[in-house]
Amino acid sequence: MSRRCEITGAEPSFGNAVSHSHRRTRRRWNPNLQRHRYWLPSEKRWITLTLTAKALRTVDRKGIEKVVAELRARGVKV
Repeated sequence: MSRRCEITGAEPSFGNAVSHSHRRTRRRWNPNLQRHRYWLPSEKRWITLTLTAKALRTVDRKGIEKVVAELRARGVKV
């Protein structure tokens, strides 16, 4: 499973960890991903999405039906 949000497309970002002595080593910042199950009333079934915490709030604001319609418009299989 890739570490990617299905709605916002957020992925890990990369950079340097800088120590006290100023040595640099590579590191990554992972998005805050959550697996959440939603009931789709129009299809009478559950769907599971991998979302960031920000995308969870987006679904609460717009509604799951509208978010799924936008995903399908982009060509994502739900």
